Amino acid sequence: GQFKEAERVCRDSNIYNPDDVKAYLKNAKLPDPRPLIHVCDRFDFVDELTEYLYLNSLLQYVEVYVTKVSPTKTPQVVGKLFDLGANEDFTKRILMAVGTACPVEEMVEIAETRNRLRMLQPWLEARVATGSTEPATHNALGKIYIQLNKDPKAFLTNNMFYEPKVLGPFCESLDPSLAFVAYKKGAGECDDELIKISFTHGLYRDLARYLVERQDLELWAKVLTKDDSAEDGSADVEKESQRRQLIDQVVEWALPESESADEVSCTVKAFMAADLPGELITLLERIILQGSDFSDNKNLQNLLILTAIRADHTRVAGYIDQLDNFDAKDIALICVSESHMLYEEAYSIYNKFAKPEHTTEKEEQVELQVLAIGVLVDFMKDLDRAKGFANQVDEKPVWSKLGVSQLEEKMAADAITSFINANDPSEYVKVCAEANDAEIYVELIPFLKMARKNLQENLLDTELIYAYAKVNNLTDLEVFVNGPNVANIQTIGDRCFSEGLYVAAKILFKSINNNSKVALCHINLEEYREAVSAATQANNVSTWKQVCFACLKAEEFRLAATCGLEVIKFPDHVDDVVTFYSDLGYFDHLVSLFEQGLGLEDAHIGIFTELAILYTKHVPEKVMEHCKVFFSKLNVSKVVRSCERARLWSPAVYLYMADKQFDNSVKVMTEHASAYDNDLFLDSIIKVRNGEIMYKAVNFYLTMHPMLFTRLMEVLEELVDHSRVVNQLRRTGDWALQIGQAYMKSVQKSNLSAVNEALNEIYIEDEDYESLRTSIDKFQNFNMIALASKLATHELLEFRRISAYVYRCNKKWSHSIDLSKNDRMWKDCIDTANESSDAEIIENLLRFFCETSEKECFCAALYTCFSHVRPDVALELGWLNGYQHFIMPFLIQNMRQTFDRLQALEDRTKPPKEEDNQDQIAGTYSTLGGFNNGMLMIEDSGGMGGMMPPQQPGMQGGLDMSGFGSAGGMPQPGMIPNGGMPNPGMIPNGMGNPGMMPHGGM
Repeated sequence: GQFKEAERVCRDSNIYNPDDVKAYLKNAKLPDPRPLIHVCDRFDFVDELTEYLYLNSLLQYVEVYVTKVSPTKTPQVVGKLFDLGANEDFTKRILMAVGTACPVEEMVEIAETRNRLRMLQPWLEARVATGSTEPATHNALGKIYIQLNKDPKAFLTNNMFYEPKVLGPFCESLDPSLAFVAYKKGAGECDDELIKISFTHGLYRDLARYLVERQDLELWAKVLTKDDSAEDGSADVEKESQRRQLIDQVVEWALPESESADEVSCTVKAFMAADLPGELITLLERIILQGSDFSDNKNLQNLLILTAIRADHTRVAGYIDQLDNFDAKDIALICVSESHMLYEEAYSIYNKFAKPEHTTEKEEQVELQVLAIGVLVDFMKDLDRAKGFANQVDEKPVWSKLGVSQLEEKMAADAITSFINANDPSEYVKVCAEANDAEIYVELIPFLKMARKNLQENLLDTELIYAYAKVNNLTDLEVFVNGPNVANIQTIGDRCFSEGLYVAAKILFKSINNNSKVALCHINLEEYREAVSAATQANNVSTWKQVCFACLKAEEFRLAATCGLEVIKFPDHVDDVVTFYSDLGYFDHLVSLFEQGLGLEDAHIGIFTELAILYTKHVPEKVMEHCKVFFSKLNVSKVVRSCERARLWSPAVYLYMADKQFDNSVKVMTEHASAYDNDLFLDSIIKVRNGEIMYKAVNFYLTMHPMLFTRLMEVLEELVDHSRVVNQLRRTGDWALQIGQAYMKSVQKSNLSAVNEALNEIYIEDEDYESLRTSIDKFQNFNMIALASKLATHELLEFRRISAYVYRCNKKWSHSIDLSKNDRMWKDCIDTANESSDAEIIENLLRFFCETSEKECFCAALYTCFSHVRPDVALELGWLNGYQHFIMPFLIQNMRQTFDRLQALEDRTKPPKEEDNQDQIAGTYSTLGGFNNGMLMIEDSGGMGGMMPPQQPGMQGGLDMSGFGSAGGMPQPGMIPNGGMPNPGMIPNGMGNPGMMPHGGM
């Protein structure tokens, strides 16, 4: 009850196993096998389906399947029916029912494999009747007709849809001629098969006719070209035999039967391409010489002759005589080509066609005659035969051609005759050149006259003049020159001049007023006066110069001077005149020439300069005067160089100075003693540009003129580096420093280290300590320490004092004091210590004085160094050494200074003025010990009082106090009130007024 559902599942579902379903449905033997049909169709079980339906007598379903379900699978169904031995009528009915829906190729293949192709004839004819053009349909139908021999040739010839490559092989085994027809129908696609079957079965005539009709050069090449790659000798012989039979058929039948010019032409080309000249000649002779429609064909006649030229030279002449309709010019050109060189045949062609019966136009006849003589002269090189041919035809172009060839062969005279016969001046350039080379001017003159009638060219007139000159025909030359002409007179005149034809050249140059060249012609003719006259007319410097030199060589000095004066007016030519005169040794005449040149109106600087140079060489005594008179008109550099070469140094110095070249003037005077002049030197040295020259001048004066050195330095004082000059003096020697002492003193005001040191050294050497001390005080720019060290050991005391002084100036206090100590220069020691302001140094000096018992020096040191000495130090040293008298002034002054300071301090810090405060302050000051109302009381005494030094424990007695006054008494140690300050009345009376020490220290 679910049949429809089963059919749907079999048709649409993809999830079932087709083999299992197929087996199940076959076993079910359903009355309606549509589900099985769907399964077998979907999964390609067509053979099993067909077998099932056929064996179960379900044939109507077979028809339904191929017509309704799957027509494209009809070939499989039919093939299975063939295998099952089904009724042919049933099979044909199925095919007719399917019709065009059935694939033809597959169907034909299945039928052929089962040898049942004939059964398809009705179905195929029906398809053809419906207009089917499928190649497979026509291929199958053709095979059937061929097998049935049903007019197969007509089918193969007329049917347009079958495939020759399919039916051709099918026919080969049955009938090779049918196969040839089938292959021929392929229109070139089956050429290889066609050639093979033709060679195999001997169809040479058919193949020859096919080749001629096809007109395919590539196809011709396949059958005519030899295969050089073949290794089998017997096979090669067989192929050559086949090729030969084919060629024979072409020559004997195929081509003679053809009426198409294109077929003939293509065949000929094929033979040419295959390199078969012998066969081609035979072919062409058969067509042309044995009579045919193509006997008068120009192309074939050309081809026959060309083939003979290539293959058999001996036939060419015969063909030329027999044939009349070929391209004569082209064939002749090929004959004369380098590859063939058939000159006689070419000459025969030109000569034959130049005759009136072959060429009617006169111009063309002449052209061919020119070509004919061209073969004789250009290729055969037979000028005698060519000359005879030219005489025979007597045509001007022929003579011209002969003349050109004779000209090329250097036969100038014959060429001139030929050109005259041809009345042809076209080659006048070459004719003139060859005639000049051959020097045949007599023969050339008629040609030039002929040429002038036709042409008006510069070269013709020029060459005619030259020819007249060469043959010395001066009369005709002068007449021609004075008449109308277009000659280049200048060029031909130069040519005659260069070849020594001076008379002819003179005529030519006079005709064009070229006086320069006329003058040169007179020179060569030794007509010197006329040459000078011509030079005057020319008024050209080069002409003047040439005439001058010529007259000079001829020793015509007056004429030479006349020309020379004109030459030296031009600066560029002065050197040439000088050189020429000098080379000939005429120096006096040369000097005289330039002396005359000084008076010229347009005399230039070169004349004055060159005369100066000549004076340096030949008249040196006139050099200086000339330079002074004409300095402004001289080229100074050239004259100076000449003076230097002539070793005339004084003029050289003068010129350098006048030209403001002071560097060079100084250099000359330093290098050459004869040129030196002190005044000139000093005048020059201050104006030099190069400062180095000044220092060289310093060395020069030191070496050569030492007594004038001071004068030199006075001049150079503001211009030189004095340090460098001093170094030069040092390098020269000590004597140089002595010579330069005055100079150094004058420049010491500049306070230069080198100058100061040099002078100090001189002062030391001269033991002039006063000058040395003065120099040190005024000029301290030098190495003072080195000087101090040097003087520290000097044998003279004053120099050692200077050493100490120098140390003091450089704050080398200890060194200075030590030197002064050694020389017992106590005042110097004290001054140095005071200047140092160093308490330690001063203390050491005080102790030194104490150690050496220099009481006065000790006191003087306290006085001088008061502001730098600590009171406790002074008190200590005075107490220890018993110098109470010597320290008392220091103490008094120190007390006064202390008081003044305290007073000033109180004044600055006291409160506002009130009476009570004042009384209290007064009471306070009244209680102070050692002071009475702030006054220091000093009693008059017979000696100098002082403090007693404290007595050391265990000491017996103390210092001797017998010499001190006892007024007021001396308190015992420890009894000094108020912190050790003495009371009034304790100061000895022998101490002077406190005012003896200055306030503020010594």
